[in-house]
Amino acid sequence: MNGVAGHDQAEEADSKQDGSADAEDANEQEVIVIQDTGFTVKIQAPGTEPFDLQVSPQEMVQEIHQVLMDREDTCHRTCFSLQLDGNVLDNFAELKSIEGLQEASLLKVVEEPYTVREARIHVRHIRDLLKSLDPSDAYNGVDCNSLSFLSVFTDGDLGDTGKRKKKGTELEQIDCTPPEHILPGSKERPLVPLQPQNKDWKPMQCLKVLTMSGWNPPPGNRKMHGDLMYLYVVTVEDRHVSITASNRGFYLNQSTTYTFNPKPASPSFLSHSLVELLSQISAAFKKNFTALQKKRVQRHPFERIATPFQVYSWTAPQIDHAMDCVRAEDAYTSRLGYEEHIPGQTRDWNEELQTTRELSRKNLPERLLRERAIFKVHSDFAGAATRGAMAVIDGNVMAINPGEETRMQMFIWNNIFFSLGFDVRDHYRELGGDAAAHVAPTNDLNGVRAYSAVDVEGLYTLGTVVVDYRGYRVTAQSIIPGILEREQEQSVIYGSIDFGKTVVSHPKYLELLEKTSRPLKVQRHSVLNEKDTAVELCSSVECKGIIGNDGRHYILDLLRTFPPDLNFLPVEGEELAPESQKLGFPRQLRHRLACLRQELIEAFVEHRYLLFMKTAALQLMQQKANKDKTAALHDTSSADAESESKPQALEASEQVPDGMPTSPTSSESTLTPDDLEATTMSEKSVPENQEAPVDLKSEVPTTNTNGTHEPSAAERQNGGCDSLLEGKEADENIPGLAQAKELAESLAAEDGSGIDPKSREVVLNACKAVGSISNTSFDIRFNPDIFSPGVRFPDDIQKQKQLLKDAAAFLVSCQIPSFVKDCLDHSSLPMDGATMTEALHQRGINVRYLGNVLEFVDNMPAKAQLEHIYRIGIGELITRCAKHIFKTYLQGVELSALSAAVSHFLNCLLSSFPEAVAHLAADELVSRRKSRKRRNRVPGGGDNTAWASLTPSELWKNITSEAQSYYHFSLQCESVDQAVEKYGLQKITLLREISIKTGVQILIKEYNFDSRHKPAFTEEDILNIFPIVKHVNPKASDAFHFFQSGQAKVQQGFLKEGCELINEALNLFNNVYGAMHVEICACLRLLARLNYIMGDHPEALSNQQKAVLMSERVLGIEHPNTIQEYMHLALYCFANGQLSTALKLLYRARYLLLVVCGEDHPEMALLDSNIGLVLHGVMEFDLSLRFLENALAINSKYHGPRSLKVALSHHLVARVYESKAEFRSALQHEKEGYTIYKNQVGEAHEKTKESSEYLKYLTQQAVALQRTMNEIYKNGSNASIMPLKFTAPSMTSVLEQLNIINGIIFIPLSQKDLENLKAEVQRRQLMQNSGKMEEQQAAQLELDDKLPVDD
Repeated sequence: MNGVAGHDQAEEADSKQDGSADAEDANEQEVIVIQDTGFTVKIQAPGTEPFDLQVSPQEMVQEIHQVLMDREDTCHRTCFSLQLDGNVLDNFAELKSIEGLQEASLLKVVEEPYTVREARIHVRHIRDLLKSLDPSDAYNGVDCNSLSFLSVFTDGDLGDTGKRKKKGTELEQIDCTPPEHILPGSKERPLVPLQPQNKDWKPMQCLKVLTMSGWNPPPGNRKMHGDLMYLYVVTVEDRHVSITASNRGFYLNQSTTYTFNPKPASPSFLSHSLVELLSQISAAFKKNFTALQKKRVQRHPFERIATPFQVYSWTAPQIDHAMDCVRAEDAYTSRLGYEEHIPGQTRDWNEELQTTRELSRKNLPERLLRERAIFKVHSDFAGAATRGAMAVIDGNVMAINPGEETRMQMFIWNNIFFSLGFDVRDHYRELGGDAAAHVAPTNDLNGVRAYSAVDVEGLYTLGTVVVDYRGYRVTAQSIIPGILEREQEQSVIYGSIDFGKTVVSHPKYLELLEKTSRPLKVQRHSVLNEKDTAVELCSSVECKGIIGNDGRHYILDLLRTFPPDLNFLPVEGEELAPESQKLGFPRQLRHRLACLRQELIEAFVEHRYLLFMKTAALQLMQQKANKDKTAALHDTSSADAESESKPQALEASEQVPDGMPTSPTSSESTLTPDDLEATTMSEKSVPENQEAPVDLKSEVPTTNTNGTHEPSAAERQNGGCDSLLEGKEADENIPGLAQAKELAESLAAEDGSGIDPKSREVVLNACKAVGSISNTSFDIRFNPDIFSPGVRFPDDIQKQKQLLKDAAAFLVSCQIPSFVKDCLDHSSLPMDGATMTEALHQRGINVRYLGNVLEFVDNMPAKAQLEHIYRIGIGELITRCAKHIFKTYLQGVELSALSAAVSHFLNCLLSSFPEAVAHLAADELVSRRKSRKRRNRVPGGGDNTAWASLTPSELWKNITSEAQSYYHFSLQCESVDQAVEKYGLQKITLLREISIKTGVQILIKEYNFDSRHKPAFTEEDILNIFPIVKHVNPKASDAFHFFQSGQAKVQQGFLKEGCELINEALNLFNNVYGAMHVEICACLRLLARLNYIMGDHPEALSNQQKAVLMSERVLGIEHPNTIQEYMHLALYCFANGQLSTALKLLYRARYLLLVVCGEDHPEMALLDSNIGLVLHGVMEFDLSLRFLENALAINSKYHGPRSLKVALSHHLVARVYESKAEFRSALQHEKEGYTIYKNQVGEAHEKTKESSEYLKYLTQQAVALQRTMNEIYKNGSNASIMPLKFTAPSMTSVLEQLNIINGIIFIPLSQKDLENLKAEVQRRQLMQNSGKMEEQQAAQLELDDKLPVDD
């Protein structure tokens, strides 16, 4: 699921489901409870006709308020109550709790008197309505607004096909020629089309000015007349008016700019709503406001709903800065007064975060309520923390220790504690100083994420957000009650505050942390304190336990939750495993806080578990074989002897029965057979505790005869991400394995009674072989304190050290090769830096290994097929090095020179202009007093112009040396042009990557990077600098489980059931996350695909449109996921007969892909095949050929010339040539395709037969054409010419091909098949009712949970 299908949710969900069908049924029941039937109420608002509103019993009265404030005819009211039979309804009551409220009840909207707060809310709401189509909030990255451009390409015509006049079918009307820069082979990459002009955004002006009057606040005598505040308005007709907001409503008064006269003007037009008043005094306002609201309501709701976390745009046009009362007021009251409209108090974030965790979670409705509350508070907290961090760096918050130097300062704002990422008081001196202090907050955040996901009752973590802004790293944390009044020494009752010199422990903490030990694989261990006594811990020493004044047990400083990465931690006198040494490890990093990722730990444990089962099975077989020899039990011996000679049989997968505590990951691992190839062969000869060395040369997947890749050694460790379907039978074929399982199960009794010593010895040996911490069962956990400076241990820790070395070796010898293997067989398709990072992380590979990954790719024989990976990797490496340099560069820049400094840096990085000179803006303002006192008060307040001396060659020197020192990779380039030349990079892609990584926003225009005469950027081109925010992402666990079950059902072919489950998941996701979220996006995409496969094209279109809008809004308008969503939408548009829209969408996707990664990428082949097919369908043959031939070239490059994809490409090209009556070329391509089919799938295969039929047909056509030509030559103009048939392909045949290339397969069923299928389904239902199927199904579900459906 977008790469977030972590093990933890799966595990959590599984433990809730207990794997049994009863839990599943109970859940279904609960779901029904949630979707209580809705009912309709009538609403009567003043001055409008009564209307019906559909509501559900769970809703609060407040939600009806929201609906009314959004509706076109009631949107101008904010201050009202709802009354039923004269009784005012409580805003926070649920509808079902209101007496007498039923179907068709009449609710009256009654205007209430204003207060100052209500008047402000009203003005704010009116301002929001006036700005509702204005994108400036999205460009400025405020209020969770973000951009979406889909409607520009669809002209809003999706989904309402019925009403539209058929405009797709007459081919003549479609203009198919794309702009020049979208055609294959074009070298220009313009930036402006990234944000096409949306005609709705030309704002219709309703007012020139609406702002607070200078006469506020009202004097005492006017307060006693009910005046609340004064507004100043300039209408479009240029009439200047002064308005009083009183408790009865709004009216005109007689004040002017310089004289105060609060008496009502005549006529005063007293109105309860500001809109009504303005409509009476300005005709233009009335007309434009109505038109504006019509447009606002017509927009797709997904274009205007706020996203849960802010998304920033790295490009923006020049926006006019208009007067805006609310924005001005926000800036100066910093909105703390009524942040989120909580009356008169700032929010106690810690209390809110912890109380939501404490909510009950016994059944589904309770869990939903709890998860929804957790998610909402987290998203609010992240927003507030981000605003606070920016205020801190911008110098708008007073420090709590103002006397100290700036890097030491700490801040409190809005009940959030902020600290800067510098090494204060030499805290991290031994670990790498500032470098360690910079990385510690992100490690700590990962720890917080892990502990929050485990979600142990009674154990609390702090709200944590890490913000990078203007070169500084700020950590924002919620505040433990009472912590500020006490010294740290007194309050820490568990852990250590000096990195292990003094250590304390606490039984309650041990009990709580013990519960996290298994899921997080943290080993309980003892360390020595300063008095040389052993102290028991169940976390790293840095992890501190503090009991707050609220009595809660908090843990903080979780930066060493995961074990250290020994490849980057040289330790005196320790030898790493040979696999690591061979690659030049250990390497020195700038800090000593490098740790392994949670994904790696999971994969490693899973890998070891497999090894454990295998070792046990082998030993059992040997024992049995010996027994058989002596007892001459010939009935089994033959079978066993055979398996003895063939240990490879063990490569089959082991899916572990659920009741086995032997494996911590048994509930979540579905493993594939190929995992073991690496270790099977050399198993016997490997000494204990050593991994079987994998020869990297043999690692390269070989292509066998049918064009599919042979699985390479360390195939897919990450069961959670991408296992394949396996039958249960696999286990049964392996003698010995079944016994190994029985043995493991009987061991689970733990007392070991009734097991013969021989078997116990087998387990003991297997445990030793895999480094398990227990001798009687499989249990791998890590001690996170190993190799921490200053920590001493009472016991021998050799085994634990070895385990860490093995894990580090596993990363380089298994995970990196299998990542590359994934890229080679295209099961992982990164398109830009972010998706590449995500793919690496999924495998548990840290980005600091990027250099190794690139070297590994470079040494592959199949290097050409990985060119896209290499290019994206190099681009990522360069921009990350540039980001490191940019960070320190920015810290030395004072605020007034910020835009000059950023543009200068970008010039040095990307512009071909060799002598980039910085513009020092000394000319704009000349200061009279040159006093230099109190300068250094704000971070970055230094009067520093050192940044201006940076030159391009110096910057690129720094980048190459950074690449060498940090990534151990030698870049062979001294300037941007050499980099572009050598590695095939694009400057626009580099610009996008560096802007996104550093938060820079640039003006959208065409930049001339290649001019040797002037720099590409000026300071006017830098519009803004945004924060980069990292935070916890709370999950919707139940919804996720439904989603997985739905995927599993679809895998088994139960489309309808799958569809229902996924619809259910969608409901639950909406319940927890609100309307906008990446996971909902994935859900909608899958739903659309299912609708499409089941033949419901309009529904597919509607769901996919939502997926595209959501992806644009929550991921960004040119995020790789968005590009793929556009492609899916184009397919469904085509199927719905909207050809021109389909083409526009495909052209948009192609443009975005060009900007994001350029033309040379496997995904481009798919995109071009789609475009070529649609163009073929609308008879644009020459254009179609350009795209299809490009697709053919790219497919041949990335899938190898003998791949079936290439055969299909040849066929598509041949079809277009046939339509052009160029039969010779058509024949040539079809022959190529035929040859591939014949070699790969054999003569008898239907594909080969189809191809051979088509060849015959082409030959006949060619012969007919030749005859006609000869006739013409012979008889001249009076020849009798047989009219040749040039056929435009039918839409159905085009659609068929589109479905094939997009991997959508329909299964054609005859009537008889359908009847058999029905009978089968009924039979299953009968069986299910009799309960036979329950266990089977549970097991089956478990097995298939992890199957990705979308390819």
